[in-house]
Amino acid sequence: MDIESIRSEIAFRFSRSSGPGGQHAQKTSTRVEALFDVEESTGLGAAERRRVLERLGPVVRAIAQDERSQLRNRELATGRIIEQLRAAVKVQRKRRPTKPTAASKERHLDEKKRRGQTKRLRREPDD
Repeated sequence: MDIESIRSEIAFRFSRSSGPGGQHAQKTSTRVEALFDVEESTGLGAAERRRVLERLGPVVRAIAQDERSQLRNRELATGRIIEQLRAAVKVQRKRRPTKPTAASKERHLDEKKRRGQTKRLRREPDD
């Protein structure tokens, strides 16, 4: 995965941010929506592209309106796209089923006996 070419392929859309902020928020377009087209990307290999398409779809999208600065929000949105891509490209190892060890079985049974003894002690005595 070539991060620099991915950064250059991200498209941005800007709009006014929601929430409080007074005149600054009403006058400037600081909200950033970053879009990354997976199918047209040259920064992903064939296997990576297949995994990303499978997990995230043909377009990866991230929105940032956390900061007052449009530049900072661009950086945040770009970082979020890259994190999503990294997570989608990661190959999941298959889980190998295992059996509990003899010691863990023994501990489990001891705990059950101890708990049963505690509950027996809570009962009213038989007269």
